[in-house]
Amino acid sequence: MALCLTAGAVSAAIAAQAFTLAWVHSIEKVRWEEDWRIEGKQLKIVAARIRGTGAGMEPPADAVLRDGVWHYRPAIAPLDRLTLPDSAYTAGYELCSEGNCRPLRSYLPASALAIVMTPCPR
Repeated sequence: MALCLTAGAVSAAIAAQAFTLAWVHSIEKVRWEEDWRIEGKQLKIVAARIRGTGAGMEPPADAVLRDGVWHYRPAIAPLDRLTLPDSAYTAGYELCSEGNCRPLRSYLPASALAIVMTPCPR
């Protein structure tokens, strides 16, 4: 199974069944991480972490604080696609798979207003 990334007319495929999407909040400078898994033709979020709190960044009521990090399971139904904004004014997203992390932008040679993530067609 592979993860497909699309930005405008440019696309890339990453060999990954599971991945972590991470970013740093642009104002509070707090790291967020979401663990995703490809299940059939959908993306399913399985866990999330917030490495602090701040304005508009409160963890959900069922989150557990462990070693300074809030852990929780988002109640989000599986998605056919995940669309992420791509702004030159923020640090951008990081994609981690099998222990390797890279800026999401590094997979696509062109800049775009959004990056769309989907399971690749078989």
